[in-house]
Amino acid sequence: MSRFLVYTAPGSGHVYPLIPTLLELRERGHELVVFAEESTLETLRGLGFGAAAVHPEIEQREDDTWKAVTPIGAMRRSVAMYVDRARHEVTDMQDAIATWRPDVIALDNNCWGAAAVAQASGLPWAQLATFLLPLTTPDAPPFGLGLRPAAGWPGRLRDGILRQSALPLFAAPRAVNKLRRDLGLATVKHVPDLYMTAPLILSYTAQPLEYPRPLLQSSVHFVGPSSWDPASDTDEPEWLASLNRPVVLVTVSTVFQDDAKLIQAALDALADEPYDVVVTTASIDPARFRAPANAHLHRFVPHSLVLRKAAAVVCHGGMGITQKSLLAGVPVCIVPFGRDQLEVARRVELAGAGTRVPAGRLNPRRLREAVRQAVGKKQQAVRVAEQLRAAGGAQAAADELAKLVAAQV
Repeated sequence: MSRFLVYTAPGSGHVYPLIPTLLELRERGHELVVFAEESTLETLRGLGFGAAAVHPEIEQREDDTWKAVTPIGAMRRSVAMYVDRARHEVTDMQDAIATWRPDVIALDNNCWGAAAVAQASGLPWAQLATFLLPLTTPDAPPFGLGLRPAAGWPGRLRDGILRQSALPLFAAPRAVNKLRRDLGLATVKHVPDLYMTAPLILSYTAQPLEYPRPLLQSSVHFVGPSSWDPASDTDEPEWLASLNRPVVLVTVSTVFQDDAKLIQAALDALADEPYDVVVTTASIDPARFRAPANAHLHRFVPHSLVLRKAAAVVCHGGMGITQKSLLAGVPVCIVPFGRDQLEVARRVELAGAGTRVPAGRLNPRRLREAVRQAVGKKQQAVRVAEQLRAAGGAQAAADELAKLVAAQV
């Protein structure tokens, strides 16, 4: 038996996608201690894991990327947030290693400070990516803008120019390189390099949502997504059980990003459509919306229960809800607002498993048409589900992590 120290960034979207892997590792006899945000600890302990809160300063540094007016501005804000958190992750991870004495470390690849400590520790370790890796390899478009893959020399020229012009924007932050030097580590040149420092990098997605990447380093393994939520084994509530028509699930980010207009546009767009509309408003008060008779608004409903009846999902393009929907064979209509959502929306569209509406063009008419088109992509969504499952999911992830243990024996 080996002890795994698992360290995650704030947000349930950084924890829940990992739970099937954690359960698989425990089934194989390993012990797990998980560091996560305070609100997830009860869930983790209820599943039988050791759990501790990350440093409170890490949680208090909120994601403010929604304030940006351009994708580049959002990326800069994102980098600044991870830098601020990294400073506290260093002492957090050092204390965790001293207290728990793990055999293996597995950590969220957005935790740059924790990653530096893990690398300096000499312990076997892995980076876990529950979101799309921000790769800059020449076999795919530059990450972040949701571009189509290059078609011929004009597209390759476009990608080359964008790649070169973007490099100064993604120079590795001095603060991160300083903490790396203080730990005796080499510095890195660019932000994407920080996601590629571990001997094992697990990406919880797969083709067709990930582009073919023949030039990618061998340490990266695409294991595909796994689906889990806190009430996946519970009975559906009475009001949900009483719905007889197909459902359209509408949901927004659990981390605030000012996406309330997506909910109201969906309520207006679907008021006269032949569906029941289930809306989870997350960080937004349900009372602020005008709801038609076919709508049911709640802050939280386990999505696994709703997806059983869903004809389509309307969402912001968060990786968690997008892949959970596709694993259920449910097509997705995405209105991306920021973060990696432009990329997610484009890849779903290219995979044929859904539609997208740019947030700047969102209105009820466009959204209604996009939902109708998405509903018609059921077969493609089922095919994508089969491809994602073929990557192996939690079993494949646990297999790769177990190799780290075997290498130490």
